[in-house]
Amino acid sequence: MSTVVHTHTAPAVGGPAVPGSRERRTVSEAGMRGRWWRFVVILLITAAVLVPIVVVAVLAFTPGTTSTATGLTFENFTNVFDQTLASTWLGNSLVVTLATVVVSVSVAAPAGYVLSRGRSRAVSSYSLLLFVMQSLPIITSVVPLFILFANLGLVDNLLGVTIVYVASTMAVATWMMAAYFDSIPISLEEAAWIDGCSVLGSFTKVVLRNSLPGVLSTAIFAFLLAWNDYLVAIVFLRSDQTFTLPVGVQSFFQQNATDWGSVMALAVVMMLPPVIVFAALNKYFSVGGIGGSLAGR
Repeated sequence: MSTVVHTHTAPAVGGPAVPGSRERRTVSEAGMRGRWWRFVVILLITAAVLVPIVVVAVLAFTPGTTSTATGLTFENFTNVFDQTLASTWLGNSLVVTLATVVVSVSVAAPAGYVLSRGRSRAVSSYSLLLFVMQSLPIITSVVPLFILFANLGLVDNLLGVTIVYVASTMAVATWMMAAYFDSIPISLEEAAWIDGCSVLGSFTKVVLRNSLPGVLSTAIFAFLLAWNDYLVAIVFLRSDQTFTLPVGVQSFFQQNATDWGSVMALAVVMMLPPVIVFAALNKYFSVGGIGGSLAGR
């Protein structure tokens, strides 16, 4: 009986390459070059965004030309809060911004729910009206609002500025809430209705409890608009005691000289609250948290 032995001979070292290996290596090298180019582009964009912020921070801690301090110092911050009304401006900005956030979210949440769940002609007309209102720049309504608020005693008043900010944010805030409510399955509300929950109860106990990222996004939008606004504040606020921070920064710019140390110090103070808000709320932003609510249905 003869036995047939099958042998497999390994390719000799230095022999011909396996067909297709060169093509795969070329594709891999091209992919690596593409990733490096993307990395360089992202690095340049990041540098362009961060370099001005770093410069502002460094100048805020750099002593002025008339200062006797050397090295980095808090002298600019001390001068700003001791010799100006910066603390009052900071308090005014916080009051106006927090009021704008609370009112905008409280009104936009139910209004967005109606836009998301309602399908009537009145709701569609209201939605179109919101879009038209948002397309108009705020500058077109500043002068008529100033005349109206002057007759109502709301000029040089934080309440008047807050009303304008709420009106400016309401359209976008409502659209943002409606867009997030669209991602919540209506079957969750139907299950709550079957269990005896009312429409208002299902909205507060089911929809809002699953809409924390949407609520926070809307709140941050309203916060940034009210905190950074300069145009409305410079028109409606006339005295130093009612200034907000953006208008307060402008007061340091004079005709023949500018106190850059104070300007940069106050600019750093303006940057801190948005940074703190984003850092504190970042962990509450999540995607895909609603999908598990329908498991097993």
